[in-house]
Amino acid sequence: MDFCHAVWPAHSHYAQRWLNRFPDWNTDTDPGLDLITLINRWLEPARGLSDEAALMKALRLARQRSMLEIMKRDLLKQAELFEVTEALSFLADASVQIALNHCHAAQVERYGEPEQQDSLMVVGMGKLGGLELNASSDIDLIFLYNQDGETLGGPTGRKQSHAEFFTQVGRKLIKLISEVTEDGFVFRVDMRLRPNGDSGPLVVSLDMLEEYFMVQGREWERYAWIKARVINWTVNPSQDEAFQQTLNNLNSIIRPFVYRKYLDFGAIRALRALHAQIRSEVNKREHQHPGTVHVKLGRGGIREIEFTAQAFQLIRGGREPKLQRRRTVDVLAVCVELGLLNAHEFERMVAAYHFLRDVEHRLQYVDDAQTHRLPAGDAEVQRIALSMGFDDAALFQQTLTEHMAFVADHFDLVFGDKTEDEETADLSLPWPEKLTQGFKNPQAAQDRYQQFIESGRYQTLPTAHRERVDRVMPALLAASGSSNEPDTCWKFCCDLIETVSRRGAYLSLLDEYPVARMRVSRMLAASPWAAHFLIRHPILLDELLDSRTLLAPPNFGQWKAQVREALAQAVTPDGQPDLERQMDLVREQHHAQLFRVLAQDLENLLTVEVVSDLLSELADCTLEVVLEAAWSQVPKRHVEQPKFAIIAYGKHGGKELGYASDLDMIFLFEDDDERAPELYASLAKRVNRWLTTHTAAGTLFETDFRLRPNGEAGLLVSTVDSFESYQRREGGVGAWFWEHQALTRARFCVGDAHIGQRFEALRDEILCLPRDWAEVKREVIAMRHKMLEGHPNPTELFDVKHDRGGMVDVEFMVQALVLGHSHQYPALTKNKGNIALLKKSGDLGLIPADLAQTVADAYRLLRAKQHALRLAGHEKSRSSDPAMMALRQPIQALWAELMGED
Repeated sequence: MDFCHAVWPAHSHYAQRWLNRFPDWNTDTDPGLDLITLINRWLEPARGLSDEAALMKALRLARQRSMLEIMKRDLLKQAELFEVTEALSFLADASVQIALNHCHAAQVERYGEPEQQDSLMVVGMGKLGGLELNASSDIDLIFLYNQDGETLGGPTGRKQSHAEFFTQVGRKLIKLISEVTEDGFVFRVDMRLRPNGDSGPLVVSLDMLEEYFMVQGREWERYAWIKARVINWTVNPSQDEAFQQTLNNLNSIIRPFVYRKYLDFGAIRALRALHAQIRSEVNKREHQHPGTVHVKLGRGGIREIEFTAQAFQLIRGGREPKLQRRRTVDVLAVCVELGLLNAHEFERMVAAYHFLRDVEHRLQYVDDAQTHRLPAGDAEVQRIALSMGFDDAALFQQTLTEHMAFVADHFDLVFGDKTEDEETADLSLPWPEKLTQGFKNPQAAQDRYQQFIESGRYQTLPTAHRERVDRVMPALLAASGSSNEPDTCWKFCCDLIETVSRRGAYLSLLDEYPVARMRVSRMLAASPWAAHFLIRHPILLDELLDSRTLLAPPNFGQWKAQVREALAQAVTPDGQPDLERQMDLVREQHHAQLFRVLAQDLENLLTVEVVSDLLSELADCTLEVVLEAAWSQVPKRHVEQPKFAIIAYGKHGGKELGYASDLDMIFLFEDDDERAPELYASLAKRVNRWLTTHTAAGTLFETDFRLRPNGEAGLLVSTVDSFESYQRREGGVGAWFWEHQALTRARFCVGDAHIGQRFEALRDEILCLPRDWAEVKREVIAMRHKMLEGHPNPTELFDVKHDRGGMVDVEFMVQALVLGHSHQYPALTKNKGNIALLKKSGDLGLIPADLAQTVADAYRLLRAKQHALRLAGHEKSRSSDPAMMALRQPIQALWAELMGED
């Protein structure tokens, strides 16, 4: 017997019964028509029927006819899984719509239409809402209407309240769909997901729903409403506009209930509890069915795949709108895009989902029964194996086991109960010595904890938050004790918990994820600067969860695309850009990327030069996004793209940014329109507001525009021509020597590429002007003395940046070489950084090559020391390290030889 005859209709007793009654159902179908077209055709006789008995019969026969065709195509591999589930979901949607039309019309005949064009909304939950309905599923429904009121009155003038009207419509609809007759049923209907379940009213107004969500809505109901979808449309086309507005109102109620604005890690505990409850019920039944496998609720089953996807949705959906999708596989695909799953995990998870859903359908096809359990009998297993395309039942079971094992293992990674292997220490005062082993000052650690728990902040915490704090603190104390700096780490842990104690999401993250706690403690111990940054921006705790994204090389192209997409989605209810939310988004995304660089830096994965390169590129990308956003908000724009550019100076221009560096910038434009000066001045101010405004998410950068022509007395924006005249000192007025010195570290950053090219050409030209070497040295030495006066060092420590023989000496020597010799050696104008320019000057014979290399190496070490001191929280870059002091000698030797000054 070939495969086709072995599975169709032999696989299904249900199909055989109906084909015995209607033999032509197996032969009269056009295989070229899709399932939804066929279902629509078979439902057509039911549309418009006014006789209830005739309607019930027509709907049931259409259902049986549709089910047989769906089974046939699925079993014969003529339809993919999602074609099957969408067809089943469409069958339910269309059947409900036909039944609703009939029930609504019958009720209107007696009591008239509801006022304000109100209509019943039938919300499909669960798999129906997600267009993932299975073959013998119940349909979970909730009945809603817009607002309370009365009907307009029937022929006799009788009226009903909206609640009464829609309740009777709903009851009749349920009967039409679910009552069993000689022709079977259309779908079993389950209404228990409505507010207050079986004890609640059958229909609920939107005001009642919103109040219920606010007052009584539970975590498992957030999970249930993820897939919610209104499956009907208005009965009367004239009510379409009102119905659409009601849908919008419903979505505005559901979205904030399901998707929180913050990262909601508390959802993990709620979903874990719900899953444990379900598994407990399944385990009780397992004893009644030894040797069977439950492909939906068993370990590694369909529900665990759905829970995995929905956990990401509940935790992150409020901040990542792309996760606000209904279909499980679509959600998993977004998780890959967001770096929450890798491609291999996604492929395995989707393969398992397809396999398990196919098995589920084949179990249900046998008798049209709502079963998810693979039977123990050899004959029954062989039947299912054959329908799945396996001749060997053992191989089928092995494949099933492999899929479910993968799902179970991955589920445990997401939901594994972290309390199973942990002992929570008792922090009751006073502490025994064992709690603070490794601490230099155990009493200070205990005092800091006592200060916290006796504070008003802790004492007034909500009970749930205080319980989380009490669970987290012993674990953080243990993590601190295991760190390199227990005392410092514990102090910052207390500061962090004090900061986030009223923000349940962050407490949940630290409570639920031991790996995050460990990384937090390592970071707090490693760097006070990092600790303060994390405490100021606790949203970054989320970044510590996944080392794959935390320690991965940045992809700035992808980062810009993600920020742009997030900005496009940040709109107010009327569709206008939400400026406050957009500013927060850019800050959050920038801080997250900076934090990843910081984490990699603290893991010693990056050199100081690479850190600066990454931070400078991040600043460039941020400015690019900010410029686009600011331009989109400038009114009365006369061109599509601004003829405007941002020029970076200082550390940003030299690509030597640190974590807390300001941005030195100037703004140039090239536009002959008479409105241009005012327009671009407005744009420059908007860019600066985007960068410096302090929002709930903090700031982006401090900015400095004093290097623009005429400094603080000059215009905020300049034309390219006026900037050129100023740099050339045309008419004897313009840039001072120190401004040309600053130009050595300037570069085009973002904006109009043509302006960028003009600036770079002008920069090269200005730097290549012939200059008297003696005059260059006098000017540089004079400026160096001014800087020394501005940064006095009364200590015996070596200031690696500002003291003689420090970094500034090297930077000034490089600038002198560029300004004094670029007319002869134009390669010196290339903004390659101080180390590269020192080596180039040595190669050109301008300074001794061996000394150039030694000074370059010293400069690199000084930069690394300055970087380490900043991370350690030191305001001044001063060190008593003899190795650092020894580096002064070659630098001072080169200064004496090049500048002629001891």
